[in-house]
Amino acid sequence: MKRIDPRAVKARRMEGWIASAISVVLIIALLWLTMAYSWPVWIAGWSAAAVLLFIVLELAVLPGLLYRFWRYEITEKNVELNHGVWVRRKTLIPMVRIQHVDSKQGPIQKIYGLSTVTFSTAAGSHRIPALSEQEAENIRKQISDWAGGTDGEL
Repeated sequence: MKRIDPRAVKARRMEGWIASAISVVLIIALLWLTMAYSWPVWIAGWSAAAVLLFIVLELAVLPGLLYRFWRYEITEKNVELNHGVWVRRKTLIPMVRIQHVDSKQGPIQKIYGLSTVTFSTAAGSHRIPALSEQEAENIRKQISDWAGGTDGEL
């Protein structure tokens, strides 16, 4: 089975920095409200401790774990996805069930040259995140061909 692109760790950390900055701003606002309205100090204290734990997880732990546990394999008959840190998820999607395939790229992924391939079945949507742009395009075309459609149909 293949791994996602190693640049996924850096992209995930950048997302973590953004989420952490927002969390710190919210804690500052909570501290201000605590002082302004004489709320119990423990509310802000426990909230700050929770945000600190969140920041450590987002920046130091989760990016590496998410990269380490994401695997995919694409064959002529199936797409197999294995992922999850605490809850391992194994999904096998028959190629004949795939109705639509797409690649997309958010602003942080664009910075790191990554894309996500998303494909849909009648039962739902699945994705392979953090692939290089070229690999995502190749996978999108390959799934489209093996699923029996042309680029315009899928």
